[in-house]
Amino acid sequence: MIKERELLNQNDISITIERLCQQLIENHNNFHNTVIIGVQPRGALLSDRLINNLQDKYNIFIKSGNIDIAFYRDDLRRRDQPILPQEMDMNIAVEDKNVILVDDVLYTGRSIRSALDALMTFGRPKSVELLTLVNR
Repeated sequence: MIKERELLNQNDISITIERLCQQLIENHNNFHNTVIIGVQPRGALLSDRLINNLQDKYNIFIKSGNIDIAFYRDDLRRRDQPILPQEMDMNIAVEDKNVILVDDVLYTGRSIRSALDALMTFGRPKSVELLTLVNR
């Protein structure tokens, strides 16, 4: 039997999100050429929390979108269960933008590689920065 382990409780997550927002402000200042892209599904949830925190606490409004990586995965045909695509919300261009790519967990990097492939279909960013809640 696998025992579940809680890495971060709700309070820890809130503190971490606040710290991440402060680091984003330090790194991007006015966000005039920056967009936040959440990786569906859980990266999009984290992205929404970051964006809401930036708006509510710092009065910073930043363009954002969510990207689905289902058809860019390298295990698309190897899985027993079909991959169900998520609704994509990419009404922004990433051409020459500083992109903050948000996902919940970084482990092998395969999801991020898929996200980078998917992102390139929306233009060529100036830079891509990865933001994750947990680095395993």
